[in-house]
Amino acid sequence: MNLDVEWRTGDGPQPYEAAVTAMEARVAAIREGSAGELIWLVEHAPLYTAGATAKPGDLLHPDRFPVHFTGRGGEYTYHGPGQRVAYVMLDLDRRGRDVRLFVRRLEDWLIATLARFDVEGERRDGRVGIWIDCARHGGAPGEEKKIAAIGVRLRRWVSYHGVAINVAPDLDHYAGIVPCGIAKHGVTSLGDLGIDASMADVDAALKGTFADIFGAPSIRSAAR
Repeated sequence: MNLDVEWRTGDGPQPYEAAVTAMEARVAAIREGSAGELIWLVEHAPLYTAGATAKPGDLLHPDRFPVHFTGRGGEYTYHGPGQRVAYVMLDLDRRGRDVRLFVRRLEDWLIATLARFDVEGERRDGRVGIWIDCARHGGAPGEEKKIAAIGVRLRRWVSYHGVAINVAPDLDHYAGIVPCGIAKHGVTSLGDLGIDASMADVDAALKGTFADIFGAPSIRSAAR
């Protein structure tokens, strides 16, 4: 069996519901052994998604963009042009049935990817995603903003949904929601930090750091 992870890049904006349907089909195929693991890199037209713990009051402008309710973890988030979404379909039956470790590796992956652009991404206790100390980039002391989001779901130990990095989206689009339920802190992007990075540059960084964080899966267990 080929244990290499397949990488796929979407051509143009991907319809959200169709993307979820495609992920679910791939998850089922991974589980039954007829397909390998996949990292799918996409962009979407502007939309909001609501995770399993989304609060109705955090959707501030429900008519601004389409709203999709999904079973991933987390609260409201935004997807749109200029944001790289990486849908992560990995078999945790072969990589270790440890959800906390998996999420930590996703965080490490985002941090390592941002480091390729001399950006120090950080975790924050009680806050999902990856954060930036704005003072390091000319901002006010103590100001923090979110640059990358995480929202995943597992089905029979195969992951889907994934992570999103703000490359150069229209940050005003976030005004329709309370991102991830956190009103105190804003959002930023590589472009907002003055970093001229293309989507291809970010894709190369994601691919270049993945193996160092996740390694290769072990041989599939016979017990499924």
